Amino acid sequence: MKKLIRAAFKMVFSRIMVIALLLILQIGILFAGFEWLGQYMSYVMGGFTTLSVLLVIYIINKEDDPAYKLVWMIPVCGIPVFGALLYLFVELNLGGWSLRKRLQTVLMESVPYLQTPEEVKEDMREEEPGFSNLAAYLQKNCGYSAFENTDVMYFPLGEDKYRQLLVDLKTAKHFIFLEYFIIEKGKMWDSILEVLKQKASEGVEIRLMYDGMCSLVNLPRRYPQELTAQGIQTRVFAPIRPMLSTAQNNRDHRKIVSIDGRIAYTGGVNLADEYINEKARFGHWKDTAVRLEGDGAQGLTMMFLQNWNMMSLKSGSYEPYMLRSVDGTCRVDAAECVSKTEKEKKGFVIPFGDAPGDKEAVGENVYMDMLYTAKRYVHITTPYLIIDGEMERALIYAAKRGVDVRIILPHIPDKKYAFYIARTYYPLLLNAGVKLYEYEPGFIHAKSFVSDDEKAVVGTINLDYRSLYLHFECGVYMYHNPVVEDIERDYQETLAKCIPVDMEYYKRINGLSKLAGRVLRLFAPLM
Repeated sequence: MKKLIRAAFKMVFSRIMVIALLLILQIGILFAGFEWLGQYMSYVMGGFTTLSVLLVIYIINKEDDPAYKLVWMIPVCGIPVFGALLYLFVELNLGGWSLRKRLQTVLMESVPYLQTPEEVKEDMREEEPGFSNLAAYLQKNCGYSAFENTDVMYFPLGEDKYRQLLVDLKTAKHFIFLEYFIIEKGKMWDSILEVLKQKASEGVEIRLMYDGMCSLVNLPRRYPQELTAQGIQTRVFAPIRPMLSTAQNNRDHRKIVSIDGRIAYTGGVNLADEYINEKARFGHWKDTAVRLEGDGAQGLTMMFLQNWNMMSLKSGSYEPYMLRSVDGTCRVDAAECVSKTEKEKKGFVIPFGDAPGDKEAVGENVYMDMLYTAKRYVHITTPYLIIDGEMERALIYAAKRGVDVRIILPHIPDKKYAFYIARTYYPLLLNAGVKLYEYEPGFIHAKSFVSDDEKAVVGTINLDYRSLYLHFECGVYMYHNPVVEDIERDYQETLAKCIPVDMEYYKRINGLSKLAGRVLRLFAPLM
């Protein structure tokens, strides 16, 4: 009996329950306000009808995705009072405004360290004008540099990345930076943490940042203090607070490791046991990652520092952690910083990021550039398919002009609502010639594009609105790098484990799930 009382007490006073109760209280206050306004309904309705008309004019003329505009038209026009107030609440987004302001500050501070050297620009122009143009876009509009002198290793499974990461962490001499969306105690994180503690005791600078959702679900509230006491500087990105704010939608979905600025990792793999198939949740978990060694690691190191400094609310240093100084000279051991005259050229890499509120849909633009410039094929893996009209048209146009467009999706979903919405796109894409597959062994969490045996992207960016518009994301664009062959080889091996999707397959899908998908798709831009 005492155990039951303790368990009930613990549940009632847990962080999730407290936050939920405070949010419910705020919602109750809002509805009480609506009730009070009801006493003056004739005046209120007239005022809000006028406001709704003005908001519709504003929404139509706003520079935004058409699907996002449409989804707001329904509540604004159909439920004028609630819809208008909800739209104003989301649009004002005061917390998000503060976040964007801090982001712009750190981006300006880091500009000098992410300039593509003239010799690299010249090499790109000689290789392919189209690639040079994409690199120029990423540099000029987004602040992401292109690099040569970078070895890239591709990991077709999370367990492959995990094994190599343990080896690399033990080689650190100066610093280790980690930034993850999910960290959960278990075999993967516990073993990595032991290495971090050991390196901290040796005097290596360790910094860890994880998204605030972890504090709510996976990790203790005071975990940062626990780690800091063991020599690991720890920050929580955008902690979940018990207040109604759409800024809490902007999560840090990145997965970055930087070791001495010379080795860096990214991809879909978080630090939790399902990502290395030590824990089965949705069948076999298929994920991917890449490891950069050389100049390209500097791009991911800078992305970590930008987010770290953004959350610290003050300026931070950059140059001590860069592989090369602003003038291009090596800052670390000479053996770790090699020029292209001393090492075989390995093509180009562009580590790039995406952030909410920067007016650039970087991830989507990179993906669409691959679709519009493809000559023979574009092969895609994504766990979610909730796309806007532009991405839909890019996929269809590529297929209609004879490009072999293939998309691998999960057969066992982690989120059923996303799965139902994804399947609503099947008829349109299939009829246009896009080939669709579902990964039969389980859930595919990999996010990758590979095209024409010459270019590929591996990173954290899903084909859904959250990744393309709301989250902090990152990826690595690889061009004429030998690793592109490894990525395409893995794609073909994965295809052999997939169920081909055709219209007959689609017709056999449960009718209720199809209907649910159609209804949910109305609100897809908000998911």
